[in-house]
Amino acid sequence: MFGSIGMPELIIIFVIALIIFGPRKLPELGKSLGRSISEFKRASNELRNTLEDEIRLDEQRQKAPAPAPAPAPTPSPVAPVEPQAPVASEVGPADADFTAGSPETEPTYPAAADPTAPRQG
Repeated sequence: MFGSIGMPELIIIFVIALIIFGPRKLPELGKSLGRSISEFKRASNELRNTLEDEIRLDEQRQKAPAPAPAPAPTPSPVAPVEPQAPVASEVGPADADFTAGSPETEPTYPAAADPTAPRQG
């Protein structure tokens, strides 16, 4: 039951505990020790059962054939699009007379919307 501890050793341990704790406290200590041991056994059995369940589930997953991966969709070939020059009908008369940097073509802002204009008020 206790492995290498024999009957004489158990009697000596019991006598020492009786001397240290007294006859009133010894039954309470025995109960709490018994509860602790039973709780430890219950927890270790629970852990063992959980591990066995996980091992069994893992073995079942390994035995089950893995589903075949879906084939990757192949993109349809697309011809490269070449940029085209604007057609004459798309170019309006204002675009034809455009000269970069001229005061006539630069945008004008109202005073409230111009970020460079000094604040009034």
